[in-house]
Amino acid sequence: MKIGLISDSFRIGFADSIKAASDLGVSGVQKYMTEGEFAAENMTTAKINEIKDIMSSNGLVFSAICGDFGLDFDNSTVVDKSKRILEKAKELGCNIVTTHIGHLFETEDKRMEIMRKNALELAVYADSIGSYFAAETGTEKAPVMKAFLDSLGAKGLRVNYDPANLVMVAADDPVQGVYVLKDYIVHTHAKDGIRTGEKSWLEVPLGKGGVDWDKYLAALNDVGYKGYLTIEREVGESPAVDIKMAVDFLKEKLSALKIVLEK
Repeated sequence: MKIGLISDSFRIGFADSIKAASDLGVSGVQKYMTEGEFAAENMTTAKINEIKDIMSSNGLVFSAICGDFGLDFDNSTVVDKSKRILEKAKELGCNIVTTHIGHLFETEDKRMEIMRKNALELAVYADSIGSYFAAETGTEKAPVMKAFLDSLGAKGLRVNYDPANLVMVAADDPVQGVYVLKDYIVHTHAKDGIRTGEKSWLEVPLGKGGVDWDKYLAALNDVGYKGYLTIEREVGESPAVDIKMAVDFLKEKLSALKIVLEK
């Protein structure tokens, strides 16, 4: 497996965040590219080359691009927006774009019909350019997401597996979820959290929450996952300190479990 981090978690400028990631010894980063200078419409050839130069000079690659516009897939505007993100990510040498697609239900209604239609269009498009659009786990239990993905019958929509979201929001078992979604996982977030109520939760540093990291990493290894464990830290007063702790935590766990860390 490989260790990465979300560069935006540092809450500093892009170039500085990439240097900080390199200094921590990770091999990849994920970057939000939905607004401002990093919005798809602002990704000129010059901007793409500037980003690639910053990445290569620090010895890093993109583990994934985040294309989350805060829109559920029942919103028709998400399709074209997401296609542009897929295209720009490809120009940056990255074939995985992640997002939240919105809460999935087991029962069928008009909303679910629209979500399935939009998801299928994006899955087919992603596949046509050799990329994956990865839906992040979290609002529903793993079997519900698997049923939705199975119904598409398309290879281009996969899963960005976030174990903390399953614990915090869906009250699901992130270890068992790996086995349920094993055929779809192309990227993961390394995050931890605690469910504090039916509709409340708290993100915490790795190892301090409800994710059993020994069993979770062993499950990923068991199903043959060899991709990124991308650290995400959305809260906390000292993100750089928490991120370093997370890198060290993952290295120690992988070593103890005798899982090879690709650098």
